[in-house]
This record gives sequence, structure tokens and C-alpha cells, in this order.
Amino acid sequence: MIATVDGAAWGPDGRSASINDPADWRVFRVLRALADVVLVGAGTARQEGYTGLSRPRGLERLATAPLELAIVTRSGQVPWATLDGPRPPLVVTGRAGAQEAGAAVGEDRVLECPDGTEDGVDLRAAREALTARGLARVLCEGGPGLLADMLAADLVDELCVTTSPMLAGPGPGRIVAAPRDREPGAGRELRLGHLLSGPSGTLLARWEVG
Repeated sequence: MIATVDGAAWGPDGRSASINDPADWRVFRVLRALADVVLVGAGTARQEGYTGLSRPRGLERLATAPLELAIVTRSGQVPWATLDGPRPPLVVTGRAGAQEAGAAVGEDRVLECPDGTEDGVDLRAAREALTARGLARVLCEGGPGLLADMLAADLVDELCVTTSPMLAGPGPGRIVAAPRDREPGAGRELRLGHLLSGPSGTLLARWEVG
């Protein structure tokens, strides 16, 4: 995740790309190169213009298997741009969204993980389903709502946060949004694993979540 000094999770265009820089991009590429699957909310995938994923160019040697993309969507609606790639994304959804998701990506690419409600998604069950497919290293790229739900479900081991040397002013949200019905872990203590400084003053931190 990336945020400005005053806590904004995106810039004036509504996208995180407008507040990042080459140092953040370099770390972003390495994290993707080391992951088995990128997990992202459908809303963020649409807003940020996600397409089908592949290993970052020049870093393919860091992993042998293809990089998978997994979209979390309660409705089962899949951003069309994510279908433009070497294979369709995996879709994590609940009961209400499974049929529509299957029509878009094929039933074999749908992880139906209901949480006991009509349209809710059990993220812990989703994590287990990804692991069962050999996708143990999950890189969650947000957005803020999904990150909040992941924290509330105690599914975050590390939190990588870039602080961009910018001020955004009022308007943009934070990197963690309020979940619908759970406490996102307010007051939880983190341990600093790494802190790097980029040439422009960008700070890149890896926090260990206890």
C-alpha cells in the first residue's frame, strides 16, 4: 500500500499511481515477482485499471510458476480488463456471485467461499482455497476495504507501506477503510522489519503484524 504524508491512499485522479515514484515501483515489482497470487478487490481492480498479470519483466527468475490474479467480488462481477491476459483471473466470491463469476471465467476459476450470509465472502476460507491450489504466497494489493477485512480476519502477516513525500489535502481515504461489520484491529501493535529511504525522500517500510 502507498500513502502520502497526510495519509491519503490516492491522488487527485483517484488512483494510487499518481502518488508513487520509481522507488515504490521497484519494490512493487519485486513483491509481485515473489508472490504466487495477487489478491485485489474488484472495485480497486476497476479503478486502478488492472489487466491480466504476468511476472514483472526482468524478474522472472525469482519464481517458476505463472503469477495468478484473484479478484474478490461479492456480486460476482469481474472487471472486463482483467480477462485480457494469458488466463482469466481466479474469482473469490460468495453464493450470490458464483454463477455470474463462473459465466465470466469458467467454473474451475471460481472460489466460492460463503460466510453464511447471502453475498458475503469468507476470506479465511478463500486463503485456504488458494493454498490448496499451491498459491501460498498471497500479495494483497487492496483496496482499503479488502485490507480492512483481511486485518479483521487476522490474515495479514506483513504490511508493506510506502510513504510518499507529498501532501494530498482533504478528500482521499486512508489505506485501511472501515469494514462492514468487524473491527479492523485498531490498536494492534506492529514491528518494523525494514525501513528504506528512496532518493526523493520516499520511505518504504515493511511491518510485521503480530
